[in-house]
Amino acid sequence: MEQSVTSTRTVPNSALTPPVRSRKAPRPRDVLELLKPITWFPPMWAFMCGAISSGAGLDGRLWFVAGGILLAGPLVCGTSQAVNDWFDRHVDAINEPHRPIPSGRIPGRWGLYIAIIATCVSAAIAWLLGPIVFVAGLIGLAFAWAYSAPPLRFKANGWVGPLVCGLTYEGLSWFTGAAVMIGTMPSVEVMIVLVMYSLGAHGIMVLNDFKAVEGDRQAGLTSLPVVMGIGAAARLACVTMASMQIVVIALLAIWGLGLSALIVTLALGAQIAAMPRLLRDPARHAPWYNGVGVTLYVLGMLAAALGLGGYI
Repeated sequence: MEQSVTSTRTVPNSALTPPVRSRKAPRPRDVLELLKPITWFPPMWAFMCGAISSGAGLDGRLWFVAGGILLAGPLVCGTSQAVNDWFDRHVDAINEPHRPIPSGRIPGRWGLYIAIIATCVSAAIAWLLGPIVFVAGLIGLAFAWAYSAPPLRFKANGWVGPLVCGLTYEGLSWFTGAAVMIGTMPSVEVMIVLVMYSLGAHGIMVLNDFKAVEGDRQAGLTSLPVVMGIGAAARLACVTMASMQIVVIALLAIWGLGLSALIVTLALGAQIAAMPRLLRDPARHAPWYNGVGVTLYVLGMLAAALGLGGYI
């Protein structure tokens, strides 16, 4: 799910209509661009963490794991990208006219058709993976539509949008990975940790909004960097990510998972060491921190999962 937030500002009709193209159907490479493969990594990583945290072996579950990875990344996440681009096509026509829909490379209502087809395929794959995964998949798909589509359009709220993304990208994917492996609900410990990392991911999603601060401000959009100011939003993101990891470290230590707690502590320490550079110029250094700090964040997720699964 893209993290831009859209207001109800009136957009000229000319911006609503993609350039006319002779092509009647989109090319596969344009469909792939619409589904944004670069965004598939976070839910796929979270799914892997869920599978590891279950402590179950791969015996007899390999195809379920492969199906779950496909579901978390290309299917549900890809669906969310298609839905987002369709309902943001008028905004993208102003801010990102090169995108597949506003550029006309995906003509007519094909963007909507692709989103609907991807939704149906995702639900079918989730059904094959068992009842718990099916329910989780339907929840993920419902949020994918509610995030971008009216009347709910969660992304219109700078607080709710990042929260929904964190809970679905990280939490729901982690839950699905664990459920695929054991065929039932994950343990209480796993549920608590996945929720903590999901809440911490709110900060990651806020940082993602820094890439379009000026465009959002000019368009009257309500992302947190616009509403709170760049400096305050950056500090909020840092506090959110760090505080949730501190809770995870404390819980891992209480549960006797000392090595796992130590690794997460080291990962958090490295993130905190990188935060001053981010805070000096958030708009400039947010992409850098997304590459360094977020990588450390997800490595901490893996360490926590290994501890919960009994591997370390």
